Amino acid sequence: MACRCCPPGAVRPCQGISQFVLKVHSRCDLSCDHCYVYQHADQTWRDRPVRMSADTVRATAKRIAEHARVHDLPVVHMVLHGGEPLLLGAAGLREVLVELRTTITPWARLDLRMQTNGVLLDEELCRLLVEYDVRVGVSFDGDRTANDRHRVFAHGGSSHDQVRQALALLRHPDHHPSYAGILCTIDIRNDPDRVYEALLAERPPRVDLLLPHATWDRPPARPDTAGTPYADWLGRIYRRWVDEGRPLSIRLFEALEPGGGGTEAFGLAPADVLVVEADGSWEQVDSLKTAYHGAADTGFDVFGHSVDEARQHPGVAARQDGVDGLCATCRSCPVVDRCGGGLYAHRWRTGSGFDNPSVYCADLLRLIDTMDTYPPVELPTRQPAELADPLATELLDDLATGYGSAHTLDLLAATQLSATRALLAGWRERSGPTAAWELLVDLDEKAPEALRAVLAHPFVRPWLVHRLTPSARSGAGPASDPLPALALAAALRAGAPATLDVPVRSGVITVPTLGSLVLPVDVDGTVEVTVLPGAVRVRGDHVAQTVVLDTGEPEAGGWRATHRVPVPGGQLLLEDGDPYRDCYGQPVAPRLERSAARAVSRTLAEAWRVVERDVPVHAAALAGGLRALVPLAPDQKRPLRSATARDAFGAIALTPVADPETVAVLLVHEWQHVKLGAALDLYDLVDPEPGHRIRVPWRPDPRPPEGVLQGVYAHLAVTRVWQARAAAGRPAHGDAVAYAARFLTWTREGADALLAGRSLTAAGERFVGRMRQALEETAAGPG
Repeated sequence: MACRCCPPGAVRPCQGISQFVLKVHSRCDLSCDHCYVYQHADQTWRDRPVRMSADTVRATAKRIAEHARVHDLPVVHMVLHGGEPLLLGAAGLREVLVELRTTITPWARLDLRMQTNGVLLDEELCRLLVEYDVRVGVSFDGDRTANDRHRVFAHGGSSHDQVRQALALLRHPDHHPSYAGILCTIDIRNDPDRVYEALLAERPPRVDLLLPHATWDRPPARPDTAGTPYADWLGRIYRRWVDEGRPLSIRLFEALEPGGGGTEAFGLAPADVLVVEADGSWEQVDSLKTAYHGAADTGFDVFGHSVDEARQHPGVAARQDGVDGLCATCRSCPVVDRCGGGLYAHRWRTGSGFDNPSVYCADLLRLIDTMDTYPPVELPTRQPAELADPLATELLDDLATGYGSAHTLDLLAATQLSATRALLAGWRERSGPTAAWELLVDLDEKAPEALRAVLAHPFVRPWLVHRLTPSARSGAGPASDPLPALALAAALRAGAPATLDVPVRSGVITVPTLGSLVLPVDVDGTVEVTVLPGAVRVRGDHVAQTVVLDTGEPEAGGWRATHRVPVPGGQLLLEDGDPYRDCYGQPVAPRLERSAARAVSRTLAEAWRVVERDVPVHAAALAGGLRALVPLAPDQKRPLRSATARDAFGAIALTPVADPETVAVLLVHEWQHVKLGAALDLYDLVDPEPGHRIRVPWRPDPRPPEGVLQGVYAHLAVTRVWQARAAAGRPAHGDAVAYAARFLTWTREGADALLAGRSLTAAGERFVGRMRQALEETAAGPG
């Protein structure tokens, strides 16, 4: 993706950094003797502050948000690290999470992770991590003997029981969305079978098996009788893992398989990670601390230097050249595309620097040979691991049919509402107590359905996201507060008397879900609005009027009601007035004239009936969650356009066209994107490793895996529409057979490319595999 900092036509546009590690607490409550932070060559931790200050967190978040905006990053991956991040406590951790979410989320999806030893994890912290959608990896080395060989307290006491209690908390259904997996540092003195069984017993979504950090100056322990003891130890687990049908994801093995995509430790992808130390220093990858004192240092910090400046440090730049940046031995190796020379820090030798093979080179060669020669499980295709969470399995399996039951759509809507409430709480923490907030709290207790209807409006979340951006926060004036308009809308819906100071922009007060109050004067500022039975009274410096709302007319006496389209089972908002409907990356239409609104409404109602005719199950899915449609501005060059926005659950946008048959296809297509986007907010279906691209038949350019997944899911539904039309044999659908064949091919090839590309998580593999089955079950016609 092109960034905004390179000149047009640049031969090699710069690549943004999308992965960041934040050392939010630089001390630890364990004393692990294999820790690279405290026990290896680099000792800079001694001069760092104990915890990252609020100013440092704020400066870091602003730098990363700026970088995401400049480089148009779709997602930012961030790991809270240490030391031990849980030493911040619940209150300190919440402050960090609020700052990161509110500052970065407006510019990119924030994939928040945490790496912890788990000792301090309790139910309060688990609830906090779930609330802010933080995925947690726990450091755990296996059975008691293996874990307590290194991971002990300073007094030498065992941490095994405390860590297992933490893992049990994460397995609980209420906390399981935050369970990311286990990080296990291997020791060849431990029994590999017992380690494997201990890891498997904790039912982690993924396990990272790590080679202990070592260099040519400080090589790993090797018994004299064994040439490749690390490959032998890992090979034992690999063979058992394969024999048992790959019951969980083991990242090391998946990364080293052909086409596995690699990780920081393996593969040829450019370095894409920066570390922020507790004092705000930008550093290179943390593992460099095992090489020599100050090895990770860049000389830059978040207060005086941007991400791009840190990215251009020679140490980071040296890792952008793929195979050309490796030593001659690695460049001539037949498996260099898989091991990638091994972890950068493991190549260090005094005198030659990092221009060496990995100190584990022989073990990596042997392990890859073991993986290539060991017979795989006799399955016709690669089988995804079962999801540990039965609720996730049920939801994703239901969506993989291409439809989604009413129960599933209710769950998606509930989780989206929770995200909006979290943003609302974030704004409350920014703005402090207000009368509008107190009214919202009161209505949440006395009229919860009214408030829920307002907060579930598709454009409340984009409104909050916009208001929480740094640029919007810096602007003065009452229009920066979204709470009064939300409280006004909820009070009107509940019929609750209230008086509020409400922001007005250009003489208009937006009332989400209901319409707009158009004042007789074009003013900015605030006015006092009082809710009356069926009306509102507005008073300000330049206005004093009472506006009746229930006239039955869409525009009367200063009230501009939102257009409503009657569709089977309810009403659809034709949203052409909410200012935050403009979230689709393309121009939206202005307020429609009454005749135009009626014409669009007729087309939409008829299109809905067409969906019911062709694919009634998809019509039920639409009825289960689609709340609003946004007309896009006409464009002669692209007369037929449609779109969704990740933050605007429950709405789609399209150009007003007169043909209901065409609109029906667009409705089905875009609603697929909305459903899958909500599922992706809950579960990782695509491996977060960046840089991988997949070629698909419907686009000329290779696409990122998530984009391919979205395309396949949308095309699965469109295939069924055209299959139904082909089967009906209507004269108006003379090309239906050809269209059905085309979309069937596109969907099949896209799904197969995803399954072959090794870019999916275990849950993603299961999801795509079941989509593929659903496709074949209906390949001969509509279901």
